[in-house]
Amino acid sequence: MSEKEDIIEESQDELYEHHRIIADPKQQLLRLDKFLMDRLPNVTRNKVQAAIKDGFVKVNDENVKPNYKVRPNDDIVIALPEPPRETEVIPEDIPLNIVYEDDHILVVNKEAGMVVHPAYNNWNGTLVNALAYHFQNLPTMPDNEGRPGLVHRIDKDTSGLLVIAKSEKAMTGLAKQFFDHSIERTYYALVWGDVSEDKGTIDCHLGRSFKDRRVVAAFPEGDIGRHAITHYKVIERLRYVSLIKCNLETGRTHQIRAHMKHLGHPLFNDSTYGGDKILKGTTFTKYKQFIDNCFKIMPRQALHAKSLGFIHPITKEKMQFESELPKDFTDVIDKWKHYVQFN
Repeated sequence: MSEKEDIIEESQDELYEHHRIIADPKQQLLRLDKFLMDRLPNVTRNKVQAAIKDGFVKVNDENVKPNYKVRPNDDIVIALPEPPRETEVIPEDIPLNIVYEDDHILVVNKEAGMVVHPAYNNWNGTLVNALAYHFQNLPTMPDNEGRPGLVHRIDKDTSGLLVIAKSEKAMTGLAKQFFDHSIERTYYALVWGDVSEDKGTIDCHLGRSFKDRRVVAAFPEGDIGRHAITHYKVIERLRYVSLIKCNLETGRTHQIRAHMKHLGHPLFNDSTYGGDKILKGTTFTKYKQFIDNCFKIMPRQALHAKSLGFIHPITKEKMQFESELPKDFTDVIDKWKHYVQFN
């Protein structure tokens, strides 16, 4: 592999490993499937060809055919199912808040505190364990056993909407929409500070922090990580915090949390990104007690996946779903409104 070839791998909210390869300036013409097989570990030709056929490979941001010949400086992006750590899923009788269901898809409203799929330190009590109990024979993406029905995820302590695939055709169709960034996702977040602009766009690469791999960092120069775009709009200003609406154009891990920290407005009570401290306000003991009470009411980051829009993968109908803010979220907002009014 040439030193000038740039291979980047980043985990996403979608359950894929995204690989980006920049062909060498002296690259000789070579079939795309052969080119990718030579550069991606443990990938079969059938898997590569299937990814190209299903539209999960783009060259210079365009879909191509398997017999496409790679040219010098081509920018190639491929998404392959992210391999799970374990494949056995134990069904568990956990209630699900089902918003919509038909023969092909399922939309659920996940509570805060529930992990989406089994992983290290969270093998039980996940959304996937519940899905395995309530629904049999859910599909899985090839080589992604252990996560039946999943095409995307949200953080453990983020509440809100998720779409689940109940058939293989639905899974492929939904996954393609996520890959094309055509899924509409709106989140509500309570962030520290009075956001200066009424609305704006954060266009900044995100990647794993060099200091702490559990944290996603912003790389404004765009030389590291993956391109990430978040559009935001202020819904309500509450003196020391702001309620905002975020629309995701991309689906990177911790995208809103990392982008808002980069903007200087970490999510309220987001311990991973520094929002679990008093970042704005007074030094009065009464104010500190007020914040502590808010943290107790909502012991998680103030983030909710409020709406979800996509094209039904089978009927091609436009689907749009909305969810109410959970009680811990509304209770904290009400406390802030009361504080602003009487202090």
